[in-house]
Amino acid sequence: MLRSFASSRNFSYHSQPMQERLQKIIARAGIASRRHAEQLILSGQVRVNGKTIRELGSKADTGADKIEVSGKKIAAEERKVYLLLNKPPEIVSTLADPEGRKTLRNLLRGMPERVYPVGNLEYAASGLILLTNDGDFAADMLKHWENVDQVYHIKVKGMLTRLDLERLGKEIGAKMQTLRQPDATRGHTANYWYEVRMRSSKKEEMRKVLFKEGHPVEKVKRVALGPLTVEGIPRGRYRLLSQKEADSFRSEFKSGKERRFAKFASSTE
Repeated sequence: MLRSFASSRNFSYHSQPMQERLQKIIARAGIASRRHAEQLILSGQVRVNGKTIRELGSKADTGADKIEVSGKKIAAEERKVYLLLNKPPEIVSTLADPEGRKTLRNLLRGMPERVYPVGNLEYAASGLILLTNDGDFAADMLKHWENVDQVYHIKVKGMLTRLDLERLGKEIGAKMQTLRQPDATRGHTANYWYEVRMRSSKKEEMRKVLFKEGHPVEKVKRVALGPLTVEGIPRGRYRLLSQKEADSFRSEFKSGKERRFAKFASSTE
């Protein structure tokens, strides 16, 4: 059975009681959209601690208050979980697949919470995927997806010169540089690995440009999402993020802040 690969630090998930608008609580519970939740409140179908609430803007705490919608109790909110998973190739980056292929669910044994991937990583690619059960976090991340800097290691047919990397990087809108080649010392290097830093929307453009240049992409591995890296996470395993790490990442992609990435030259496979 695959288990989580976490550092030796103890991560805390306890938070102070927090009141939120009722329509937000109802929407997050999956009962109705926020607009429909407002209608439920106005029509007297929402009760808090036995009292009917009809005023929009009313707040409650899911951890301390008994909240009922149309007679159905909203369960206390589960802990927020954020994890980074190092996806192997030929794994579908969803929790179910109609074709019966292996999915991320096969790698999440031992995880009691139901988490969902944010964004996508193609079937043949490997590397970093973020999963969470925090719907607000996931929605924010997808809304600001173009602000998330990503680092990929790609293996292409043939070899690119430094001038090629500069020229193609400008055309693609990415920063490209050569990686240490795993097979170079054995004299077997024919197809080379490169590091590419870019935004997600540039990935297909990168494939098209390299194919046109006669250097089709053979392998893709995502090694970083913003400041979060795959370093130290074995293939097929995951590690939990602390709330502090998740909050820091969230503030960065919401602000569109640029970062400088360390090299990951030792992580090609």
